[in-house]
Amino acid sequence: MFAGTHTAIVTPFKDGQLDEAALQKLVDFQFQSGVQGIVPCGTTGESPTLDYDEHERVIQLCVEFARGRGIVMAGTGSNSTAEAIEMTQEAEAAGANAILQVAPYYNKPTPEGLFRHFKAIAAATKLPIMLYSIPGRCGIEIPIETIQRLVAECPNIVAIKEAGGSLDRVSAIKQNLPASFEVLSGDDSLTLPFISVGAVGVVSVAANVIPREMTHLVQAALQGKWNEAQAVHARFNPLFSAFLKLATNPIPIKTAMGLKGLCEPELRLPLCEMTDAQTAELKAVMEKLRLL
Repeated sequence: MFAGTHTAIVTPFKDGQLDEAALQKLVDFQFQSGVQGIVPCGTTGESPTLDYDEHERVIQLCVEFARGRGIVMAGTGSNSTAEAIEMTQEAEAAGANAILQVAPYYNKPTPEGLFRHFKAIAAATKLPIMLYSIPGRCGIEIPIETIQRLVAECPNIVAIKEAGGSLDRVSAIKQNLPASFEVLSGDDSLTLPFISVGAVGVVSVAANVIPREMTHLVQAALQGKWNEAQAVHARFNPLFSAFLKLATNPIPIKTAMGLKGLCEPELRLPLCEMTDAQTAELKAVMEKLRLL
């Protein structure tokens, strides 16, 4: 269902407001470049600082602008189950094709709490659900045993975005879940190794600026063209590394998009711009890769 490249699309702002014209250009750029889907209102989309109306509007616009060219997987996760259900139902009404459900953050539920949280969301929608495990941000990992329980009881929980950085965990998921359950990488730099042990794609930050190249990497790997995929990975790994080390996502990717003129590099507090030195370092990487 989700094999391929799905771009964790940024939310463009201008003078503090949602820049709808820029969003349309970004969505067109993605689908014209061959990605399989976009993921609005995730971490990269600055969902924590979108108000409810903006969150709903971004998803509505992405569905409208996508025009059926690929999957719109709406980020509707929350650390409040009731809020996640409400946003999920709004996304379904807006025409989203699937939803991304991050593990509840900050309140650190037990495995049983996680199970009940995701089960309640699954029962409230007909949309396919991709779980999202990112312990570095949430403070917890979704245990494999919990995923097994959820998949057994919730037919619409069909995939996971895995951003814990562990090849062993991807292998364990593939060994302990049905063959139909899909794993996608949540880290651009780990896309190739994750696919080598059974993942089927990536929810990509870098694809905001290199959608065609990320699609090439994933498709080559899925087709067993390992040398070709490795060449793409090797070329762009300096960019992946820069995005990780320079500042918290999505600060570097928005800076890169500003440098390319794709949208304003504007962020919302508490996120703020990189230093001049950091921006110069990112610019140098992009120039070396002929992205500028």
